[in-house]
Amino acid sequence: MEHRTSARLARFTLVGVVLLVLILTGARSVAAQHGGDHLIGTGAFGTINFVSKLTVNPVEPGAISDVAALGNYAYLGRWDTPACAGPEGGTLDGGVYVIDISNPAQPVQVGFIKAHQDTIVSEGVQALHLDTPKFNGDLLVLNNEGCGKNYKAGFSLWDITNPLKPVKLSENLGDFTRGVQDVMNTPHDSNQVHSVFAWDAGNKAYVVTVDDEEDKDVDILDITNPRKPVLVGEFDMEDFSDIAQPSIGLGSLTTFLHDMVVKNISGHFYMLLSYWDGGYVILNVDNPANPVFIGDTDFTNPDPELLFQTGEELTPEGNGHYAEWTANSQRFVVTDEDFDPYRTTPLARVTGPGAPTTYTTVPVGGAPVTLLSDRRLNGPVAYGGYGCPGASTPIPSADSIFPSGSLEPGEEQIIVLQRGPEGDPDNTEAACFPGEKADNATDQGWDAVLLVGRHLGSAAQDDPPFCGFGAFPADEQIVATCTSHTALHELFGRPLNFDLPYPEGDPNDVEPDIGDIGFKIDISSIFDGWGYIHLYNANNFAELDTFAIPEAMDEAFATGFGALSVHEVATHPIDSSRFYSSYYSGGFRAFKIKESGCGSDGAPCIDEVGGYLDPLGNDFWGVQMWQHPASGQWYVLASDRDSGLWIFRDTAP
Repeated sequence: MEHRTSARLARFTLVGVVLLVLILTGARSVAAQHGGDHLIGTGAFGTINFVSKLTVNPVEPGAISDVAALGNYAYLGRWDTPACAGPEGGTLDGGVYVIDISNPAQPVQVGFIKAHQDTIVSEGVQALHLDTPKFNGDLLVLNNEGCGKNYKAGFSLWDITNPLKPVKLSENLGDFTRGVQDVMNTPHDSNQVHSVFAWDAGNKAYVVTVDDEEDKDVDILDITNPRKPVLVGEFDMEDFSDIAQPSIGLGSLTTFLHDMVVKNISGHFYMLLSYWDGGYVILNVDNPANPVFIGDTDFTNPDPELLFQTGEELTPEGNGHYAEWTANSQRFVVTDEDFDPYRTTPLARVTGPGAPTTYTTVPVGGAPVTLLSDRRLNGPVAYGGYGCPGASTPIPSADSIFPSGSLEPGEEQIIVLQRGPEGDPDNTEAACFPGEKADNATDQGWDAVLLVGRHLGSAAQDDPPFCGFGAFPADEQIVATCTSHTALHELFGRPLNFDLPYPEGDPNDVEPDIGDIGFKIDISSIFDGWGYIHLYNANNFAELDTFAIPEAMDEAFATGFGALSVHEVATHPIDSSRFYSSYYSGGFRAFKIKESGCGSDGAPCIDEVGGYLDPLGNDFWGVQMWQHPASGQWYVLASDRDSGLWIFRDTAP
């Protein structure tokens, strides 16, 4: 792949209006309709015209997810809001807004389809026409994830032949088993589903879902009769081929399904799966019960956008999020989603025997070390045990271990918490999420949390480190990172040990006591940009080009301007050269795949030709092409997480 400088310079010119405003205003962000800082825009630019927007009712910040359209109607998902997980009564949880877009200049909200209590709809909103021996009509396909204790997961199917009177066909169905042995769930509830995609295969119809609960995360069901879906197969792509790249993923390689589409190409059905650090995978699903592996992509190493725009030779992160084929099926456009524009350096133990010694670190869901004023986490560490609610021994207060004036300038009060507990006879409380541990630590005044792996019975399972994820409080930013169990022992000068059960005798010969002070550490940060777009050859999986908005690769925009990662793409159904993207706070973007003038290698390149970013900021999640049934005019629909539906038109022929 060759980076084409002339094409890149042209694309920078196209966003010049937005950049000029940023320069003239001192690169300010704006606290506006989104309740936070966002990139400033000047409205539509290039070939894109703004048509209309509709603020749905009710709406709260962050409530809107994906968008779909069929006929004269659009469907907007409603997902996680503070009210969803709060006390019941008087609040709306998840579901789908129904919007009449027959007049694109004046969209009208006409209904709402409720999900089950404490249940949200996120990536999986799809509307399609189905014609099988068991059903002939319009179908709405929805995913279901939980936001409270009473949620019901799986996926749901609605008959929207009359969008004003939706009819539930099946709800909260899917895979009811987990684990290698497919043990039946107790209670008998289906697994959570992050995304879903359905296709009509003639006399048969199928749906594929992202199973949140197990490694076999590709679940395919027969929905020929949408009232009675039948599971026909569940698969893990790592069982098909060695799709992982050990050289990427920031030391913690995670291969899981995030999203997928299915397309009929020359009479055969192919599934394009976004498999996070495993890349993008194509299967032949002519027989969905027995898919055939076609191939997968590799992430270019070093990261091409960082090398081009910042000169940094860093490994790519992976984060394969969403993909679609172009109209002629010769290429596919993909988005790598990355919300953290920094990666941490390895943890350095700077004092103690053999120092300096380094250990691998990985993100764990808390705030990055860049939140600290000097963007550096350093100082001596103290041990706090497991840190779970109801712990056998509570986390000590920070001031009791490191009183005021005991640390050097710029050092933080850092507590080390172990993952678990599991199998520890001295700590019988239930294990908890890392966010719960971190929240408990900040309640005791700690500046930052270093989470470490637990005893696993085998040193081979110590690398890469894994500390779990989730449950960090939404209203508090806690600096947290994860390292290995080996680091736990060596940070406190204890013998390295992975035995289960714990050795007989004094366990504190092996592990530190709660309140013990260890050696000093130092973790710094490296700017590595936000998530961006790739263009691949669909026949040989070669990467042809990449694209990132300039602000996403400029450290000046790393904080205070909202999320500048790409989210999704929508390719034009009949024009193989056009596609569109939702770019969170970076706005809505339009692109052309250029066939010539792209460089000496003659390969195609991505050229930005227009877009939209509101003067009050945007936070675009979904993007979808829609053709007006009466006029035949093509429009692009986008969902703003904080408001609702936005409609655009590309003026290019």
